[in-house]
Amino acid sequence: MPQIMREPKIYSVYILSSRSRALYIGVTSDLLRRMHQHRTHAVPGHTARYRINRLVYFETTEDVHAAIEREKTLKGLRREKKMRLIEAVNPRWDDLASEWFGTP
Repeated sequence: MPQIMREPKIYSVYILSSRSRALYIGVTSDLLRRMHQHRTHAVPGHTARYRINRLVYFETTEDVHAAIEREKTLKGLRREKKMRLIEAVNPRWDDLASEWFGTP
């Protein structure tokens, strides 16, 4: 029986920021869908309450366990280290998803 080749699933670990730089770290298998949820406040909670909906950092992997571990690691970092991580790839804290949905 022939094997069916499937596209590997991509998991994203991401950091969101509010304009005042409150941070949120999450993991998802569909970053576009998850960003839409954050931007439309589809899920009530911390990000909706504090308008944390600007994608300022993300990294991807095909390994769900690695993604979950990385999320835990990032959440355990001191704020200063999180900020340095963001600024290493996004020094102006631009919204990396702005072209996906327009400016929030």
